[in-house]
Amino acid sequence: MNRDEIGELAAAYALGGLEGEERARFEALLQARDPEAVRALRECEETLAGLAAALPEPPPAVVKDALMERVAAAPAAARPRPRRRPRVFWSVVLSGAMAAGLAAVVVGWSVSSTYEKRLDALAREADQLRAELNAQQTVIAILRDPATQVVALAGLPPAPGARARVMWHATAGGVFVATGLPAIPAGKAYQLWAIAGSNAPVSAGVFTVDASGTGSLAVRPLPGVASVNAFAVTLEPAGGLPAPSGAMYLLGKS
Repeated sequence: MNRDEIGELAAAYALGGLEGEERARFEALLQARDPEAVRALRECEETLAGLAAALPEPPPAVVKDALMERVAAAPAAARPRPRRRPRVFWSVVLSGAMAAGLAAVVVGWSVSSTYEKRLDALAREADQLRAELNAQQTVIAILRDPATQVVALAGLPPAPGARARVMWHATAGGVFVATGLPAIPAGKAYQLWAIAGSNAPVSAGVFTVDASGTGSLAVRPLPGVASVNAFAVTLEPAGGLPAPSGAMYLLGKS
């Protein structure tokens, strides 16, 4: 076996494309520590390592796995294995042009993926900013309207240090902010109630609190309620109830 043939076998072996009789012949040379075979394989592996190191970011492992599955599933007839390979095989595989092309593909994939992720993040940030701006504009409009009721709520025995405030408008809704409330037990939530005259309390929504006991709630307009005499907060099952059933934590009259 001459030097050129050994070089071709080493190239195919390093790429994982040597099979059958040719693989057995080449591995026999390696086991015998044939200097020409060992040298050729070492050069091929070093070249492949250099090419891999030149890539800025490898494609995900799932891409490689999918490719290997397709290769393994292909019928033998679709993967011819000629006994003799052209002498230029290895030089073409590892040519600078091919390395540059491969790097360009990977760079393109990486830049495209990063760009799309950044666009998604910017879109989410824009949506959040629009929501915050709409909320601020709603609060400003409510505060400017003389018909807005501002009700302060004080803590009751379950939470004597708690405080809250409601800014409420009959047609625009309002905003509720509380602080100093105890942590919520599992399966529970705080529920805000609007009390209009002698009518039964009307649910204005449920809310939770953070570690400091602070919570807030955007209050929607309450159907059939033109003015509110008082607001109250009770502890109810998560999701709320049609009528209050738990202990009252906050109460405030207009």
